[in-house]
Amino acid sequence: MAQMTRDELCFMSIGEASGLLRDRELSPVELTQAYLDRIEALDDRVKSYVTLLPEAALQQARTAEDEIVRGEYRGPMHGVPVAYKDLYDTEGVRTTGQSKVLEHRVPAEDCTAIVKLREAGAVTLGKLAMHEFALGGPKTSLFDQACNPWNLDHVTGGSSSGSGAAMAAGLAMGTLGSDTGGSIRGPAALCGIVGMKPTYGRVSRYGVLPLSWSLDHCGPMTWTVEDAALMLQAIAGHDPKDPTSSTEPVPDYAAALGGDLRGLTVGVPRHYFFGDDVALDPEVADAVNKAIDTLGELGATVRDIEIPSLQYASIANNVIMISEAHAYHRKNLLSQPENYGDIVRTRFILGAVYTAGDYVQAQRARSRLRREFAEALGSVDLIAATVMPKPAASLADFDPLGMMMTPSLMAPFNETGLPSMSVPVGFSSDGLPIGMQLAAAPFREDTVLKAGHAYQQQARWHDQRPAL
Repeated sequence: MAQMTRDELCFMSIGEASGLLRDRELSPVELTQAYLDRIEALDDRVKSYVTLLPEAALQQARTAEDEIVRGEYRGPMHGVPVAYKDLYDTEGVRTTGQSKVLEHRVPAEDCTAIVKLREAGAVTLGKLAMHEFALGGPKTSLFDQACNPWNLDHVTGGSSSGSGAAMAAGLAMGTLGSDTGGSIRGPAALCGIVGMKPTYGRVSRYGVLPLSWSLDHCGPMTWTVEDAALMLQAIAGHDPKDPTSSTEPVPDYAAALGGDLRGLTVGVPRHYFFGDDVALDPEVADAVNKAIDTLGELGATVRDIEIPSLQYASIANNVIMISEAHAYHRKNLLSQPENYGDIVRTRFILGAVYTAGDYVQAQRARSRLRREFAEALGSVDLIAATVMPKPAASLADFDPLGMMMTPSLMAPFNETGLPSMSVPVGFSSDGLPIGMQLAAAPFREDTVLKAGHAYQQQARWHDQRPAL
């Protein structure tokens, strides 16, 4: 293999690098050092990392290289440098949720998702910025906020802000985020990458700081859909340590990729995802509509569908999320309120205002929504929708309250637990990324990945990279 520059190494996908690593044409040490050098050169502006682990990363890379040389290749993640949102517990490494409340917290063990990635041979570069406790951003109470690599004066979306920024900037080959109301898919859409929220229970949440136990999901954020399939393969599966973890068998996600979309029916709930209430930016609507048309050109049958209770999804998700978050944080809110950032403290306290009746009514709305989605997915294989109503806002103009008052386009898939992914579909006139959301029936991540991969191979938006 011809000698590659640092940036060429860091702009490879996992799918591209894994074959070179397997065939010993690329050294895990060389690849890891390239990422560490690029982080050193760029992350003072991107601000995606809160804890960098260069010595540990290089040691893991040397171990991976020795294993591969001995013929002990573990699979596509072996020797691949990745990083984690700072709510994934890492043994002996500070994990804070980006809050002063947990400023000095050092877990005694790795969370299950990281255990699985290490067993797959992945190399840990470090821990990534996020919105405080996955809710309070973009301004936080402990570290700087991450910046959008496509325009450093703009937000990344949240709460997996560092995970999105690091991927878009070429500062990791794969990252893990978490998603309670869109915190994987939102940053993915705004940062021009792929973000996969699997089915509820598909990936263990053991050792991951919770926001809302019944809405939280863990999943990969990557440059390509193929990479999302490879990372998901490594972390999916039952975990006896997580009582919500599913025993549903894990298919071969990479095997689902390839071919056209003939035989698939795509449903589009335009009444909500393109409705007047969400104040959709015309450029976003146009890009997503063109992407949906491309799904049809690839062989899918596309038609509009109705899911009547979507109008209740956003408020129900908020009531459930904030009520459950308050229950988790109540003790610390009483004993050390000053250590919470203003935004997250205010929102957590609101959880004490909601009544038991409010919570039950929200759960009733959730049950109704699940029934309607199940009925819709009885006649279509896939749902296509918008992700974020607008491209990334500028840091100066970002309005957290305004964002909270806008109906969420992602929350319905947290409440229903359905697998949902954001895939890039173009750019605004200002050069900011736009994403499309694809969702399917429970545990049909393979359908979502197949459609997203087919679209991505056709559209090739992932060939473009931000100039930093």
